[in-house]
Amino acid sequence: MSRLGKKPIVVPAGVTVKIEGQKIFVKGPKGELSREFRNEISFDLKDGLIQIFPRIDTRLSRKLWGTYVSLLKSMIKGTIEGFSKKLILDGIGYKAQLEGKDLTLSLGFSHPVKFLSQEGISFQIEKNTITVSGIDKEKVGQTAAQLRALKKPDPYKGKGFHYDGEIIRRKAGKKAAGTTA
Repeated sequence: MSRLGKKPIVVPAGVTVKIEGQKIFVKGPKGELSREFRNEISFDLKDGLIQIFPRIDTRLSRKLWGTYVSLLKSMIKGTIEGFSKKLILDGIGYKAQLEGKDLTLSLGFSHPVKFLSQEGISFQIEKNTITVSGIDKEKVGQTAAQLRALKKPDPYKGKGFHYDGEIIRRKAGKKAAGTTA
């Protein structure tokens, strides 16, 4: 039994939820999101509360139950507040610039890297910090991961992209290893 699934989801004021079969539309002050869900789970909307329960009790439906509750809560939160991830670009000569909605990155390659913005995603740059923001939690996380994959942090000097608050495990290197012997 899902602990999350047993509790109804409260729909806050200013957010409208519409259920059409297995497709759910959530509209809030920041925008609108929709998602198609599988048939194993059923949704019921009454008096500003969404109740989610499995149609049949199978192993798969029990797994999906809590997952769908989390996805629906994220959709509601995204349309109210939005989501953001901060990436820090470390390294001499590494820089990022906004060109319209897209990013142009200088990452030590022989050419500048152009990173195209997806629909619903926006970038902000402050010094060496890039903030990826939007209302869809999955798109924000995926865009931040793709951006980080362009130049992962180096384990010796820590150069490259890393998330704000991420701890990078550093290696000692040749000089430090040679002096101990």
